[in-house]
Amino acid sequence: MDFGLGIPTSHDSWKLAQRAEELGFTHAWFYDTQMITADCFVAMGAAAMKTSKIRLGTGVLVPSNRIAAVTANAFATLNAMAPGRLDFGVGTGFSARRAMGMGGIKLADMEEYIRIVYGLLNGETLETTIEGKRKKIRFLNPDAGLINITDPVKLHVSAYGPKSQTLVAKLGAAWKTFVSDVPGAITALEGMRKDWAAAGRAQSDLYTTVWAGGCVLEPGEHADSPRAMAQAGPRAAVLLHRAADLDMEGWKNTTDVPPSTQTSIDGYLDVARQFEPADARYLMNHRGHFLFVKPEERPFVNAELIRRTTFTATEQELTQRIEAVRDSGWNQFVIPITHGQEQAIEDWGRIRKAFA
Repeated sequence: MDFGLGIPTSHDSWKLAQRAEELGFTHAWFYDTQMITADCFVAMGAAAMKTSKIRLGTGVLVPSNRIAAVTANAFATLNAMAPGRLDFGVGTGFSARRAMGMGGIKLADMEEYIRIVYGLLNGETLETTIEGKRKKIRFLNPDAGLINITDPVKLHVSAYGPKSQTLVAKLGAAWKTFVSDVPGAITALEGMRKDWAAAGRAQSDLYTTVWAGGCVLEPGEHADSPRAMAQAGPRAAVLLHRAADLDMEGWKNTTDVPPSTQTSIDGYLDVARQFEPADARYLMNHRGHFLFVKPEERPFVNAELIRRTTFTATEQELTQRIEAVRDSGWNQFVIPITHGQEQAIEDWGRIRKAFA
């Protein structure tokens, strides 16, 4: 089983990628959330210079935030720095778009975006719409040695619903998604396998990546300890942010709310409805998103919410959970490392080593 690291992109993210490589992690995924973290391609460039084996990927890029030609050029540039070890993770948009007050883009628009990016990376001349006009584009000087469009860039599509999973199968892409527990991981994979088979594809060709936030607890440590709160709390708080998005913006979510967390959600909604400015409450709602638990939400991020939404447990129990995930057929397990809690990579490194 492969092990990846989710990296909250910063100016020195290369340090975490470098340590991940030393600990045997196979993938480093850099967040592409412009209003929340730093630029992923700048950070991946630095990581490319400081590593030699670990794969570097966008986790995930949202098409609306960069035109396709710019994305293709960024990957072609990185491919000259880290030949053959790049991953193009892409999705319709959650964190990056909601932080700017927008919902996800249409699947058809993402599919077209992917077509343009890979057409350029394949050295093709293709037609696309630029500023409302159809234009032909291609890389004009790929033979000049400035970029690399020879080595492949692997496509990973983030998909949660049936329509997006059908697109994954149509494209023959690798698939990635977030889960909160082992049963959810097993159920999600079963659904994806059905879509994959319906597209006439061999199951052996499906590469799957499961993301799960969490904290490796010490014996006797509670799920809401200060350390667990710092490492797993930001992932747990995402459930609150999603609920507020639905309540205030009408953006539908793809996951159900566990009944045991409803009290936390209701309490947070009462607070979120008072966020300022009133015409852009999403700004405060997404402050600290996946980075830290902000004071306004701390009363509602409790042990129950963390247990229900993350892989937070002792090392032995987490090893057993990940074994179950692996045995069900998942190919890669990704753990996001929270900003300011970089030392947590050592805990997860021990768990990864158990699967070597």
